[in-house]
Amino acid sequence: MVYKDIIRNGAYSLNHNLQIELLNPVIVYYNGSYGKLCVIGKEIKYMKWMKVSLNTTTEAVDLISNLFDELGLEGIQIEDKIPLSDEDKAAMYIDILPELGPDDGKAIVSSYVDPKMNMDQLVKDIKNGLEELSMYVNIGEGTLSVEETDDEDWINNWKEFFKPFRVADDIIIKPTWEELEDKKDGDIVIEIDPGTAFGTGAHETTKLCIQGLRKYITKETKMLDVGCGSGILSIIGLKLGAKQAVATDIDPAALTATYENVEVNGIVSDQFSVFSGNIIADEALQKEIGLNAYDVVVANILADVIIPLSAEVGQHMKPGALFISSGIIDMKQEEVREAILKNGFKIIEVNEMGDWVSFVAQK
Repeated sequence: MVYKDIIRNGAYSLNHNLQIELLNPVIVYYNGSYGKLCVIGKEIKYMKWMKVSLNTTTEAVDLISNLFDELGLEGIQIEDKIPLSDEDKAAMYIDILPELGPDDGKAIVSSYVDPKMNMDQLVKDIKNGLEELSMYVNIGEGTLSVEETDDEDWINNWKEFFKPFRVADDIIIKPTWEELEDKKDGDIVIEIDPGTAFGTGAHETTKLCIQGLRKYITKETKMLDVGCGSGILSIIGLKLGAKQAVATDIDPAALTATYENVEVNGIVSDQFSVFSGNIIADEALQKEIGLNAYDVVVANILADVIIPLSAEVGQHMKPGALFISSGIIDMKQEEVREAILKNGFKIIEVNEMGDWVSFVAQK
């Protein structure tokens, strides 16, 4: 089948079982930061793939995708300049879209295949299929390219640029694969391997959340981390003295990354739990997480998620509890402020860093 959840416009693609590469070096705003790749699949296997790419027209994309499907190419990625639909924007949680330029009617349809496949036969079959399709639709250039790629390259190459850094005067974020040289007495060291889930701690939005956690966490705090990504905020909260942390994320990859990071940081199991699902819409999940249970809720997501979240999250909070929200681009500040106030919160702090805003609100 041809997967209908393909994300266009050079941001990232969803794929059924192959690990695929970023289409363009663009910024993807997700969960309050950038650089997240969404990978769907039960297991990451590092191996070689053959990338088959066809230069064509946007009007021919659907027919060519069907052709690829008929030839056994299960995962399709599309690069074009067609504006994202509202549905696509909602699925990607994007505040700022990449600059694409005007739609020129051109598209590149690609797929990744096992190198054991008979590539000469595949190319021949694609060309024969294109010849037939050209009688019904303008296929444009119709030029085909085949190249070898290694999925380990794009999954791991970013690690070269992720080094230990101080997110606060006494909090160091250290990749699990790096050695730490600059450590002072009293430093809190957080070991992180984001995997394919978001969350290295380097972005301003994360730093704004950490400022709030440092100020309001006590030894009696039970915290809820919505959109936990790699689990970094839950781990920092617990390291700062919180009694217990519960985390949620809609991305299944976040569960694996979070549990691994919790373990490597020496967090005991009765201090922490994580759930996968949409806390805004899933009533069963809402009940499982708990009502009137939390002293601090932290959400480093995006403005368009925080707005509906502010209507839901209050039921999980104790009277007087704090809601720390971040990931809010400054142009969305007033929309979020209005939503927070409308839903019965009192805003007690507004903090800014770069182009980003964080609210601390009290129930």
